[in-house]
Amino acid sequence: MFILLSTAYFPNIQYFSKLENYNNVVIEQHENYVKKTFRNRCEISGANGKLSLSVPIEKSKEKLKITQVKIDYSENWQKNHLKAIEAAYGLSPFYEFYIDDLKTLFENKYKYLFQLNSDILNSVFNLIGIKKQLKFTDNFIEIDEQNKYDLRFSLHPKKHMQTQDNEFVANRYIQTFSNKFEFIPNLSILDLIFNLGPESLEYLHKTV
Repeated sequence: MFILLSTAYFPNIQYFSKLENYNNVVIEQHENYVKKTFRNRCEISGANGKLSLSVPIEKSKEKLKITQVKIDYSENWQKNHLKAIEAAYGLSPFYEFYIDDLKTLFENKYKYLFQLNSDILNSVFNLIGIKKQLKFTDNFIEIDEQNKYDLRFSLHPKKHMQTQDNEFVANRYIQTFSNKFEFIPNLSILDLIFNLGPESLEYLHKTV
């Protein structure tokens, strides 16, 4: 048995809970790119509530494998994302502690989305102490709706906090704008890192 995930941009807490708590987690690298998913977007908590950040993708008339998808730099999305993250977490307890390490991900102009996402995972692993190596599929694994461990499509912005096996439980923690909003569960790992810092790994252990 193995957990099957798609690639994702600053994945949510549920995604990282699978990576940390299960020994056999594999990321699909042979699928076709799917629009409007977490493959190129994440969700953070801003001053006005939940905010979605999307990495722009170069348009193509043909279906592309996820590893072939190129990032569009016609707009300065990296600067915009960094500004949004600073506005959202600049006053959080651990922003200053982690932001310099994360900034390098926005300073490099990655050609391919898949490589950016993979480097994000490795960077977060290093920051919070996840001692895992990424594993990728050797070929495309056919979709089996009965397979509760296939989370490639159930971890989706329109299916927020849903899994086929209903395992995920979001434990509350203090968020940056807790004085304005109710707890927003299962945001990007950025929310956890900036608010809990070194306790992030322990939180993931309790969040299966």
